[in-house]
Amino acid sequence: MISDRAGYYLVDLARECVRYFLETGKQKEKPDMYPLELDEELGVFVTLNKKSNLRGCIGYAEPIKPAIDATMEVALAAAFNDPRFPQVTEDEFEKLDFEVTVLTKPEIIEVAHYQQYFDEIEIGRDGLIIQKGYAKGLLLPQVAVENAFTTEDFLDHTCMKAGISADSWMDECCDVYKFQGQIFR
Repeated sequence: MISDRAGYYLVDLARECVRYFLETGKQKEKPDMYPLELDEELGVFVTLNKKSNLRGCIGYAEPIKPAIDATMEVALAAAFNDPRFPQVTEDEFEKLDFEVTVLTKPEIIEVAHYQQYFDEIEIGRDGLIIQKGYAKGLLLPQVAVENAFTTEDFLDHTCMKAGISADSWMDECCDVYKFQGQIFR
């Protein structure tokens, strides 16, 4: 994964990208100097919280862009394009807490019977992606902890995030992936 220094750099960068857009209406240029390890392609999510309540969360589950580029892009998306929330305003900016989660590559969990998921998923360590046909949902590792989910709750809620019935994870044609995340605040 990445160093703490690089992770905290991403948190500051995410905050600066949103601040710059609020002040200028433009995207911030990629810095000339940054930790070079952030050139690695990694999955990245930026989460905005306001008074401990979710205010926006967007990201890439797959490592399709360098971490620095992905962070700059999804910071703006979390602030201005999360369909669950209105756009962040200048007035509320200082009340926001920024969080960056850097993800490992998702790996499919192979099971012969759905009850084996209980042995394969560790709450607090693993995040989940569930896919059934075109429906796909993702929950970060911290979501299970913050909501005191059991493994079954976590599977159910990830299905609901995908827009499918909560028990779809028991279906053989449903794919369940896990990943880990480094969380920086």
